[in-house]
Amino acid sequence: MKTYIIYLFLIFSTTINAQRVVDTIYANEKKNVALFFSSPIRQGITGTVNFVFTYNREQESYFGLLQATPGTESNLLTITSDGKIYSYILKYKKELQKLNYFIAESESIGNENPEILQSLPVAKSVAHGRIKYFQKFSDYLLRSSSSSIARRYKKGIKLQLEKMVYAGSEVYLAIEVKNKSGIDFEIDYLTIYRTNGNKKRKASYQKLPLGIRYKHKMETTIKDGESSRFIYVLPKFVLGDNERLEIELKEAYGSRKLILKTKV
Repeated sequence: MKTYIIYLFLIFSTTINAQRVVDTIYANEKKNVALFFSSPIRQGITGTVNFVFTYNREQESYFGLLQATPGTESNLLTITSDGKIYSYILKYKKELQKLNYFIAESESIGNENPEILQSLPVAKSVAHGRIKYFQKFSDYLLRSSSSSIARRYKKGIKLQLEKMVYAGSEVYLAIEVKNKSGIDFEIDYLTIYRTNGNKKRKASYQKLPLGIRYKHKMETTIKDGESSRFIYVLPKFVLGDNERLEIELKEAYGSRKLILKTKV
């Protein structure tokens, strides 16, 4: 992965139109710092693990959330869907004066060269290697002993979060769906959210979907009397003091829906 990032920086350096002083963005573990871009985010990379930048990887998202734990300063490299590149210095700060950053196109340090990127074999090989790692580690988690962090029952369906494991720049969620409802359960979607605040107080309530990097052995249909255990791989995130993890499971051709909330 480091080799791939070095290749990217070498490519980007040939296409930068003008240099500017790199701005600094401050973050901590207590609050979400939001970065709003004029085009959807395609890729966001932080230099160290004590800074976490999350955005929706399944649908086009114009904003990302930054959090940090105490540690050395780092940097954030972001590429939007139109090929524009943005770079910022990241620093941890206990008290934050600014929580929202609206990134103008003029702050872009340049534009990538798609033709050169596509010609690099390292890009495909790195992606393939990451998937292989996700598969092996997910298999290991499914073979290891299971427990229960939180569970939810409704109309004969059980939704259970068994494990939450941090590994590198990802979080692995081991999930089980068990069907004792008398009829087959076909999954429409299973979405992971981070929530902040009280739902009864709409002004302060936030519900943000977390991007999914990989799904392992997830079945679309759980027959009556059977269960399915699978893994969701997400970009690493850190929950704040008032945040919860929420898993929402919806039936494809019916009204059954389960919402599992947990503070992990």
